[in-house]
Amino acid sequence: MEPVGTVTTILLILVVMALVSGGPKPLGCRYRAPGMLMLSTPGPIFTLRFGLGWVVVVIGYEVVWEVLVNRRDEFTDRGQFPLAEKTNKGLGIFMSNGETWVQTQPFTLTMLRDFGMGKRSVEEQVQEEMGLLLQELAQAKGQLFDPAVLLSTAMGNTICHILISERFSYSDEEYHHVLWHLAENFHLESSIAGQVRVFLGGEFLARKVAEHKATLDLEAPQDFMDAFLCRMEQKGNPRMAFRWDNMHAMAFDMFVSGTESTSITLRYCLMLLLEHPEVAGKVQEEIEWVMGRERTPTLRDRGAMPYTEAVLHETLWFLDLTFIWRAKWDMQPGGFIIPKGCIIYPILSSTLWDPCHFKNPEAFDSRHFLDEKRGFKKSEAFMPFSAGGWHIKTPPALGRGGHTSR
Repeated sequence: MEPVGTVTTILLILVVMALVSGGPKPLGCRYRAPGMLMLSTPGPIFTLRFGLGWVVVVIGYEVVWEVLVNRRDEFTDRGQFPLAEKTNKGLGIFMSNGETWVQTQPFTLTMLRDFGMGKRSVEEQVQEEMGLLLQELAQAKGQLFDPAVLLSTAMGNTICHILISERFSYSDEEYHHVLWHLAENFHLESSIAGQVRVFLGGEFLARKVAEHKATLDLEAPQDFMDAFLCRMEQKGNPRMAFRWDNMHAMAFDMFVSGTESTSITLRYCLMLLLEHPEVAGKVQEEIEWVMGRERTPTLRDRGAMPYTEAVLHETLWFLDLTFIWRAKWDMQPGGFIIPKGCIIYPILSSTLWDPCHFKNPEAFDSRHFLDEKRGFKKSEAFMPFSAGGWHIKTPPALGRGGHTSR
């Protein structure tokens, strides 16, 4: 099963890469991951003051793997941020726990599969969106421009295709307003999050729900929103999960993860290619060797393009993200006692930037994912978003252009 986020990222990056033939001078100092700095700490598990509470920090591949994979059943609950508690209220996909998560997780995955995730229909839709994006990019005519809005629009259209069977024009002012609020929420981590949810629920999303209710066919749902409304109408429906405010939260989570996060990944990839024109040149050469300049790229081309695959992994490797967890019961990873209810923060960048697993962690080096024969090489230490039982391959569409945790 291929996630929509991976489809979107690969197809768009392959074509956008083909447009990059060079770049400006280096873009400044490289970001130094916190996990790289933490590798010098006395041990792999320690406690930090985090706001008004304490957080158990876990670093290093061995212990992170033990916590997220070997002991994944002991981490069935998501730790909560005060902001998330205020805006999500325990609902949605990413920050929910308990019965709400148990009820909505299988439904969400089933619906995503039914409405195209991993299917050729979504790949064709992404290819169509890619063509429209390239038309917009061509209007710059070689002049400097900010790609943020264009990329966010393209990513949003991909997830909207699954959510509400709709796409929006690159000149749609209301849609740009939604995207602007999403970007503010993503970057500022402030009270703007509440404003985003009110805006999406009060005007944009509420109108889409009304439209779907007016045309709803209980026997033939057309998209995720239809399917959720159908479940709400069923007798014996578990009201804890299938209700209006949870659909609102789930749609919000999917839209955010499938739009802004993937857009940032694409922009970061473009920045790295501009900073490393020799890498862009090799990717261009591989693209032309495999598909030429006329054919549209597909996921089937992926296996024949090891260098491009390595570059994509290297891009995600530089963009690390993780979530906090809560211990379900007392546990003892690495010989350290962690009591039930403790908040656990696994630092994934401590594995991604570990010189024991990646020889040149502070450089953009595709050789991290290439073997001696220049074929693609996987690494268990590559965990850009998470690992283990909750490592769900769903859309940045849920998930930042590749994978997402939970």
